[in-house]
Amino acid sequence: MSYVKASGWDSARVERVCAALAAERSDSELTFERLAEWHRIAMGAGEIERFRVLPAFAKGGRERYGVDATTAGEFANCLREGAEPGMAPAARAARVYLDVCFFHPFSDGNGRAAMLAFDHVLGRAGVVLDQAGPVFAVSRRADDPEGARELVRLVDILIAATESRAR
Repeated sequence: MSYVKASGWDSARVERVCAALAAERSDSELTFERLAEWHRIAMGAGEIERFRVLPAFAKGGRERYGVDATTAGEFANCLREGAEPGMAPAARAARVYLDVCFFHPFSDGNGRAAMLAFDHVLGRAGVVLDQAGPVFAVSRRADDPEGARELVRLVDILIAATESRAR
């Protein structure tokens, strides 16, 4: 479970995220409904959270994520596009990760939801990273296309390193 190994989380949070990873890895498709269920497990919530209806804030209020009548539908389309096999797995995983981060669909736990979506896309491509911490260690900005390209390069490096260590 390289996603939670060095996170510094308490044992209850680690157990919830591991349970969410197990649920995510047994699902065949990435939809908002599936993501919301994985998120519910990771957060230890009783009910599945719907897509937010109010603006969201992150990083101590420094970032604002707007919302309007089209936001949830646009996000669902992004998840669908990110699951299509037309792009390389690293690009699809990075895109889905960033989409979850920047659409900010939930009131809390969006980083965990992004991690689960990232793992799902790679898993469907037959890739399970043995080390993923570097992906989640750096905060990403929505207005940084070079940063997005660098994330794809990082994921490619992690995939190659995992494959190399498996030989």
